[in-house]
Amino acid sequence: QVQLVESGGGLVQAGGSLRLSCAASGRTFSTDTMAWFRQAPGKDREFVVGIRRTGEKLYYGDSLKGRFTISRDNAKNTVYLQMNSLKPEDTAVYYCAARRYYSSDYQVGRNYDYWGQGTQVTVSS
Repeated sequence: QVQLVESGGGLVQAGGSLRLSCAASGRTFSTDTMAWFRQAPGKDREFVVGIRRTGEKLYYGDSLKGRFTISRDNAKNTVYLQMNSLKPEDTAVYYCAARRYYSSDYQVGRNYDYWGQGTQVTVSS
């Protein structure tokens, strides 16, 4: 089993920045891919960005690529999401997820094995 705990969410003004952290514990060596998803009120869960144990970053589309950056510290079993130039439409609960194996459908949430409890990010206009 792998436990994931997110932190770093909060309230920020538009244009500001936040850094989310996801600390993993348990059988962390068994995970290849970690990712961030988000879910805004009334909307479906959305893939944000992922990263493999090797450090390869996984994107889906270009909408967030210039503003959101993912990184991973394997020694600390922690994944980070640096969010810059935040917009009100970035308001959502952000979830950290992990899966044991990589596959090309990494943007599909149901394929992930472990999930954190989520952290709220609110961007005011």
